[in-house]
Amino acid sequence: MSEQAFAKHIDLISTALGIHRQSVASTLRLFDEGGTIPFIARYRKERTGGLDEVQIGDVAKMQKRLLEVESRKSTILESISEQGKLSDELRKKIEECYDLNELEDIYLPYRKRKKTRADAAIEQGLEPLAKIIMSQRNQDIDFIAERYVNGTVSDENMAIQGASDIISEWVSEDQDVRDRLRNQFRKFAIIKSKVVPKRKEEASKFLDYFDFSEPLSRCPSHRFLAMMRGDSEGFLKVGLEIDDERAVSMISRKYIRSSVGQEADIIARAIDDSYKRLIFPGVETQIINESREKADEEAIRVFGENLRQLLLAAPLGQKPVMALDPGFRTGCKVVCLDSNGSLLHSTTIFPHPPQNQWSEAGDTIRFLADKYNIAAIGIGNGTASRETKALAEEIRFDHKVDVFVVSESGASIYSASEVAREEFPELDVTVRGAISIGRRLMDPLAELVKIDPKSIGVGQYQHDVHQGKLRENLDMTVVSCVNRVGVNVNTASRHILTYVAGLGPSLAKNIVDYRTANGDFLNRSQLKSVPRLGDKAYEQCAGFIRIREGSQPLDNTGVHPESYFVVEKMAASLGVPLGTFLEDKVLRKNIRPEAFVTDKTGLPTIQDILTELDKPGLDPRGEARVFSFDQHIRTVEDVKEGMIVPGIVTNLTNFGAFVDIGVKQDGLLHISQITNKYISNPADVLHLGQELQVRVTGVEVARKRINLSLLPG
Repeated sequence: MSEQAFAKHIDLISTALGIHRQSVASTLRLFDEGGTIPFIARYRKERTGGLDEVQIGDVAKMQKRLLEVESRKSTILESISEQGKLSDELRKKIEECYDLNELEDIYLPYRKRKKTRADAAIEQGLEPLAKIIMSQRNQDIDFIAERYVNGTVSDENMAIQGASDIISEWVSEDQDVRDRLRNQFRKFAIIKSKVVPKRKEEASKFLDYFDFSEPLSRCPSHRFLAMMRGDSEGFLKVGLEIDDERAVSMISRKYIRSSVGQEADIIARAIDDSYKRLIFPGVETQIINESREKADEEAIRVFGENLRQLLLAAPLGQKPVMALDPGFRTGCKVVCLDSNGSLLHSTTIFPHPPQNQWSEAGDTIRFLADKYNIAAIGIGNGTASRETKALAEEIRFDHKVDVFVVSESGASIYSASEVAREEFPELDVTVRGAISIGRRLMDPLAELVKIDPKSIGVGQYQHDVHQGKLRENLDMTVVSCVNRVGVNVNTASRHILTYVAGLGPSLAKNIVDYRTANGDFLNRSQLKSVPRLGDKAYEQCAGFIRIREGSQPLDNTGVHPESYFVVEKMAASLGVPLGTFLEDKVLRKNIRPEAFVTDKTGLPTIQDILTELDKPGLDPRGEARVFSFDQHIRTVEDVKEGMIVPGIVTNLTNFGAFVDIGVKQDGLLHISQITNKYISNPADVLHLGQELQVRVTGVEVARKRINLSLLPG
């Protein structure tokens, strides 16, 4: 890419994102140097002007889109050049264009296509007649058209029709007309959906959209995606409408110079034909695709934020746990795991119908809890969850055992996956699922990274949105969470190491293989001995790797090795050993950050170092807490309007939140029922895993729908 194009990218990104031009330029250069988003955000604040991870991610996304535009421009330039039609003026126009719609408008007359009516008319020699008509000199067109009658043109009417087809195509290829029409669609279009009559009986899930319309500009992403799903599945017919008369009038004003005369009538008919046959369908498709892209981005954003909250859920920590995957007829799978998540024991109990071995199951749980010194029990939240939790809570253990309910979403996907087969090749899928539940309790992040994020159950319309963009966004979310928390290199699986900045699947595997062959890492520098882990990869990953009780105490902090010398200078300035400096928070208050600023190490880095030293090795996620549902409700039938019950937020959408109140079906807390104040997004006031006291405002047992509210009754 030329320096001129690079400078243009900087200007476009800076303007679009409202970020200082120098910050954008530095961020792009850091990307070119191999920098990753977590590393740049955390350790290169001086160069970016303090941009956070979200801003840096936005810069990366926009630069990717601009590079895609550059690639499309190259293809178009090459195509037009091969046709021998690339003038200097046209080249400049293409090179200066950064809007894909406008770019396609420019390319439209040169695009390879099927033979059109206009092409046929041109072959018949009717283009000069079209130009005469467009000149609008108030001539006798019928008389002139007789000159063009030949072997393929039977009479003057056919000649005029052919010329009209040519004019229709000229109008349709007018970039200005298309651009103005797109703006009309954006401002005034109505999106409409109607049920396909033949499929009405089987389209009940789209009942709300059988005869629906609203301004496109006010259609929220979830509603747009719902209609598009109905359309793609053949249940609905969805389209856009605008004021056709207004649109045609706008085009006519540009092309018709006089309202009288035969030429004006011919051009008016050509414009009407061009609008209905050529322009409207193409622009409608463009605007629907544009709206879909916006809806996709919003749905993906919501999904990503939900995933972030789920991944950053508070862990129990490294404690021995028992996990139960509950069930009725097939029993409850029980596994005991040590503090590292390794399997110690597995069995099956049958406390529920039809076996009803309640007492025997309780004895088994009590025995195993004592034998393996279990600190907590994690119970899957699926079928028989409430009944199994009641069993665990009535047992009198010899020591404190907390009981948690754990989300099962995606556990079955994991248990049948290649990852699970690799970890536990000899175990049944049901046992693998129970192990996943236990490990989720210990460390949600470390376990959930093994599952395709789409299978975790915190999004909406995830199968309808652009899959490449969804994968990219969710991967970025996982990377962000993993690097925010940090990874203990001596206990981490290769799956979580894959997401550490600068690593990836190959280096993650090499790290685990090296650890297996050589024992625990004693310091970060030892990572350089891992095969194929070079200086750039070490630079990117080192700050996010943690080594507990190693030879270098700073290795268990977020201080990057490149800044260790700064900490050593701080300790030396106070005349104390490094160990004393790290242990004494009061002593560190004597440090003046400004005194340690250099050309390479700015004030933001110095301040980050001091902040990190105040919380070495501290998990930013907090600790898991026990939560209990109302003991009087277990099924939808038990839920009555007016009840006030405890619940926990399981999913967030733009239109509300889904809340688990202890029955199999989550209740809907609509955005209008969250607060009396206006909010544009439920995520403004709620978060995943949040504990609430909700009021039941409606129950539809047959449809298994529960409506909830946080507002006073």
